[in-house]
Amino acid sequence: MCGIAGALGGTKNDSIQSVKRMLNAMEHRGPDQDGLWFCASHNTVLGHRRLSIIDLSEAGRQPMVDESTGVSMTFNGECYNYQELRADLVRAGHDFRSTSDTEVVLKAYIEWGGSFVSRMRGMFALAIWDPKIQETLLVRDRMGIKPLYYSQLHDKLLFASEVRALLNTNEIKRNLDSRAVASYLWQGFVPGPDTIVEDIKRLNPGSLLRVDAEGRIIEERAYWQLPSRSPSGISANDAIEACRAELNRATAEHMVSDVPLGVFLSGGVDSSVIAAMAQRASSIPVTTYNIRFEETQYDESRYARQVARTLGTNHQELTLTESKFRDQLEHAIGALDQPTFDAVNTYFVSRAVKEAGITVALAGTGGDELFGGYSSFEELPKARSLARALGFLPGTSRSLLARAAGMVVANPSGEVRPQIRWGKLGDLLETKGDLLGLYQVSYALFSKDLQHNLLCLPQPQRSCGLAPEHAARLRAELKHDGSILESISRLEMANFLGERLLPDTDAASMAVSMEVRVPLLDHQFVESLQFLTPEQRYEPLGRKTFLKSAIANEVDPAVFDRPKAGFELPLEKWCRNLLAPELDATFRDINLAHSVGLDAECVSRLWRAFTDGAPGLYWSRIWSLFVLMTWCKRYNVRIA
Repeated sequence: MCGIAGALGGTKNDSIQSVKRMLNAMEHRGPDQDGLWFCASHNTVLGHRRLSIIDLSEAGRQPMVDESTGVSMTFNGECYNYQELRADLVRAGHDFRSTSDTEVVLKAYIEWGGSFVSRMRGMFALAIWDPKIQETLLVRDRMGIKPLYYSQLHDKLLFASEVRALLNTNEIKRNLDSRAVASYLWQGFVPGPDTIVEDIKRLNPGSLLRVDAEGRIIEERAYWQLPSRSPSGISANDAIEACRAELNRATAEHMVSDVPLGVFLSGGVDSSVIAAMAQRASSIPVTTYNIRFEETQYDESRYARQVARTLGTNHQELTLTESKFRDQLEHAIGALDQPTFDAVNTYFVSRAVKEAGITVALAGTGGDELFGGYSSFEELPKARSLARALGFLPGTSRSLLARAAGMVVANPSGEVRPQIRWGKLGDLLETKGDLLGLYQVSYALFSKDLQHNLLCLPQPQRSCGLAPEHAARLRAELKHDGSILESISRLEMANFLGERLLPDTDAASMAVSMEVRVPLLDHQFVESLQFLTPEQRYEPLGRKTFLKSAIANEVDPAVFDRPKAGFELPLEKWCRNLLAPELDATFRDINLAHSVGLDAECVSRLWRAFTDGAPGLYWSRIWSLFVLMTWCKRYNVRIA
């Protein structure tokens, strides 16, 4: 796990200095080594920051160059099937000087060309310079676990693992992207291909970019996308067993490491499955970690303790206190690569586990999206029926109905209407049953009216909070799904997981130099699920029966018979008490609000309503604005 950077085109000295500055900004991603390589004849510069995981020796240093062909590569991530590929390459006549997966990936490109990526299983972002064709190939893994950002300048293309690294070159204007700000107000993060910075873009998951020696983009295209359901012709039981076998294989492969490895264990279904399968694959007890709170209403450590005791893991409980949170908050927000309202959760978990001596951790990320664990799987079909039935009403009638429903359910009073589902009923009806629109409204932090009032910028073109090209791509993919549950799963995978959870996990964990691996998102396991029927995969809704049955011999499914509760910091309480002075000072800063495109008076109204206990105004709404304003101030990013 590492950080990569590069400059393609431009002048040699300027490019080298830019890459050095990017590497300096990413020291946390790779504190063990740094490296820089350049091709003087074509002004191509590759850089690397190394967090040593596999082959800790000098032989694993990057950027890595093949002496016989001159092909050079900088690689971030893990190729989990590298031993299998290495055997194939040895049979093809290749020699190896290291035991690293990086050298295997480099030789794979040399042997198979651009098709090498189809043979890789793993999480990765990489850049390969091929002197024979004088092109650089940038590639991002299928699920979007590892990030890759780039900026096309007038004479070169810069790329890096982080937005902040690109900013550190001082070659990119620190201008906020108004379209991205509008998207952020919708969902509390910035979906790709945009970033919060105007001139920085993100390469989409499962995509590649070909760039010539002058830094001009030749081609950008997807090489993979989430599969739609495809009956296999085998029995239902055989299909289930095949999927379980894939998950067992994936988990075992994710455990290959030359440094200490642990498992995040919340006590929920997803993390318990990964812990159980890791225990199966290990000859000694695996170490599991749980974060507990002093606030009993947020603390679920007893459930993790119960699962760990059943599995026989070496279980460790780490306590996050209110005072520790306050002391580490500034660094937590500074660790965010872009504004996002949710990543501090992962930061505090990662920091605690890293301080306990772990460099690699397995997580259960993806179970809810893949197997219908979220309430959206139950609520969106109902909302679709309602929107189709009442969407014909005139706009005025829809607004009156929504306002009346909000008054009945939430009994609103004060300056701000409830920002919950009933407060957004008018927006829901306006979709007329369009599933993508319904999904986006359900996740919206604010109603459209309040978003409009918050944004003191010309309203940019967008489609339900997404860049138009992003929305068009999703709608095209939804057409191939056979059931609404499959479509909801696709949306959860592409948006909530791909645009929020995975980028947050990468930035927050790498901020403390720790690698997080997610076996449930192994692409071959994900592909194997297409052979399950919707009933096998999703029903009963919210129960994740497939995952529970996969470890039924180790953990009694009854252990999970309790209301679903995701890992959540006590931010509701802390925003009202511990952090209130800092939030108040931020929201009173009129110049800061205007610099990020927000209406200062509307921000103040929201803060007053929250402190007054207005119904239907959750902490996440306030926190998202605080993070946006704080992040932009810290990195001096503002509206041009």
